[in-house]
Amino acid sequence: MELKGEYRLPASRETVWKELNDPDTLRDCIPGCESLEKNDDDTMNATVKIKIGPMKVAFKGEVRLENINAPESYSIVGEGKGGIAGFAKGKADVHLAEAGPDETILTYEVDAQVGGKMAQLGGRLIESTAKKLSAEFFDCFARKVSDGNATAEGETVTA
Repeated sequence: MELKGEYRLPASRETVWKELNDPDTLRDCIPGCESLEKNDDDTMNATVKIKIGPMKVAFKGEVRLENINAPESYSIVGEGKGGIAGFAKGKADVHLAEAGPDETILTYEVDAQVGGKMAQLGGRLIESTAKKLSAEFFDCFARKVSDGNATAEGETVTA
């Protein structure tokens, strides 16, 4: 599954970059995130519980930051195992562009795969869930970077 999105965030690029690298902000904004612990500068362990259609899945996995070009771009690579429900793995390329002194345009492209029982739910259900979770993340993230005063402008689409 390939997704891409563009969001206009009400904060400077430096602020957005700082928050994209803050485990507390990410833990608060990732839907269903129960724990996110930084191992070193470029890796984190995560536990996330989400509902996909009729299934409730708990993922445990590792997230790595690669191709870091601060404060402009990086790649997020991760893999999570959900027991008998299956697995999810993917990569997101994230880019930040200044859009004025207090606005940033965040674009991303995601390539993700799911396997096991989750894959049997069908592409449409997985895709719609991914879009919904993406919107929840970016609305929360926009509130964080704007001190609670905004939501994200933008959307996630199928690439």
